[in-house]
Amino acid sequence: MSTDSDTGGDGEMEKINVRVPQALLAEIDSVWEERGYANKSEFIRDALRDAVDPPTELSAEALQHLAESREQREEGETVSQADLKGRLDSDD
Repeated sequence: MSTDSDTGGDGEMEKINVRVPQALLAEIDSVWEERGYANKSEFIRDALRDAVDPPTELSAEALQHLAESREQREEGETVSQADLKGRLDSDD
């Protein structure tokens, strides 16, 4: 680890040196900007955060329910909450 440090949005930052295969670096270079990151460092910090505290994964059942809901919406089988309130003549 380098002794270079900086203050950033997450508090005091420490600079580290990491070796990665050239092919992986090329992939990182090709995607960080199109995914909305300001720079490569932000992209890598976000990946490290996910490694330390992985995002919640949905169960297969939940994913199936989401797919069914999406399908129903696309086929016009669902209504918005506002439409439902109107049909039921309710303000709640």
